[in-house]
Amino acid sequence: MADETLKRLLNAEMEAERIVARADDERQAIVEQAKRDARAEEQQYAARITELRASFRAQAEQRAQQTITAMQRRCQEQELALRSSAKLREKLALTEAIALVTGVQKL
Repeated sequence: MADETLKRLLNAEMEAERIVARADDERQAIVEQAKRDARAEEQQYAARITELRASFRAQAEQRAQQTITAMQRRCQEQELALRSSAKLREKLALTEAIALVTGVQKL
């Protein structure tokens, strides 16, 4: 009877050790899978950051180009207005100079 009890206890202990070993293996597999998942997430995050930066850079370049185009257009408009004003002032100045030289006064 004692032999039977010892055998059962030994068998129970061996079964418990197998269960513990299997649980350790499962735990280790879960840890390894979690590490792989974390690395994959980090890589996706890094790829997404690069993609987001490229997108923001493209948008910024587009807005900058639009601003440059608008500023060039305003500059051209101002240049035309200044040239027109300068021509008008030149004509007025010539008229006044001729009037002064010839002694002809405006009415």
